[in-house]
Amino acid sequence: MKRILLVVSVLIIAMLACQVTGFQPPAQPTPVFRSEVTPPVLPTPADPAEIQTALEALYEQVLPGVVAIRVRNSPNAGSLGSGFVFDREGHVVTNQHVVDGASAVEVSFSSGFKAYGTVIGSDVDADIAVIKVDAPADQIHPLAIGDSNTLNVGEQVVAIGNPFGLSGTMTVGIVSGLGRTQFAHASPGGGGFFSTADIIQTDAAINPGNSGGPLFNMKGEVVGINQSIRTNNVNEVTGNAVNSGVGFSISINLVKRIVPYLIRDGQYSYPYLGITSSSDLGLAQIEALGLKTYTGAYVLDVAPGGPADKAGIRGGDQPTSIEGLRAGGDVITAIDGQPVNTFDDLLSYLTTNKSPGDTAVLTVLREGASLDITVTLGERP
Repeated sequence: MKRILLVVSVLIIAMLACQVTGFQPPAQPTPVFRSEVTPPVLPTPADPAEIQTALEALYEQVLPGVVAIRVRNSPNAGSLGSGFVFDREGHVVTNQHVVDGASAVEVSFSSGFKAYGTVIGSDVDADIAVIKVDAPADQIHPLAIGDSNTLNVGEQVVAIGNPFGLSGTMTVGIVSGLGRTQFAHASPGGGGFFSTADIIQTDAAINPGNSGGPLFNMKGEVVGINQSIRTNNVNEVTGNAVNSGVGFSISINLVKRIVPYLIRDGQYSYPYLGITSSSDLGLAQIEALGLKTYTGAYVLDVAPGGPADKAGIRGGDQPTSIEGLRAGGDVITAIDGQPVNTFDDLLSYLTTNKSPGDTAVLTVLREGASLDITVTLGERP
């Protein structure tokens, strides 16, 4: 069974990143994103015949804020990616993996203007980076930033980027899933994994070169950063993954929490709950654990001395018929009054709503009784 060590990403200044004992309140005000751009007024399709007009208008409105990125890693090696203008100061947001190891970064605007950019901050776990570009004001067109919490499965979305070097490419799809999680780059050791949450799944075509580009709703607001695809097919000639209709985008609400810190401090630190859980318990495991509910986040284990341990959250400690699976752990059913149906729900809420040093009220089922337990979140060790 894969075990995922719950770690949540929220706001904290860089000067505290190296601390390992206790949490100290930030000495500087918490940077908060405030949109500088009013969403464009676009036609809302009333029937299928109007969708084409709406898509054409959306493309025309947002294209000036979408950029193509060319990265040079060595004299003979480089890569392509996408990005978008985040604010009027010339900050461009993209994926961290697009600029990883870059010795030079070239940013191309839809007008044809090109400029070198400087990577001023990056976060490998959320796969977000910020590039600073010095460009004339008439080239800087920040995009309207939306609210990914308002997305619904089935909602139409649009991806625009630079797949295979074809800049300004537009693809259309729907939101296929919300609140997905992925393994983060960092690992706590001991066989566990940190996780990144609040990932949007979409069937809008995402291909190599789309990474870092914006995902839009039909209002022309950015609701995600296109990041990756899941596929079993690889092009035998290029070695590139082939789109299979399962793409993933980082939610814009997570971007809004992280990017102000990358701009100010160059990096981003993560708070820590310190439990091991899983989103894929099967019926046999649920029965072996003796659970009376199929929903909630079952606490397989707690990190000794971590925030959950200090608050009294219990992990499993009783052997079951399945080797390595222990019963008796708490089942987290809500956080701050918000229902938790799966571990992914818990992680997404903490990621986009909490910071180190914040308190969270976990509602748990323990021996048939419901308890509210207050946990003070720590910082990722």
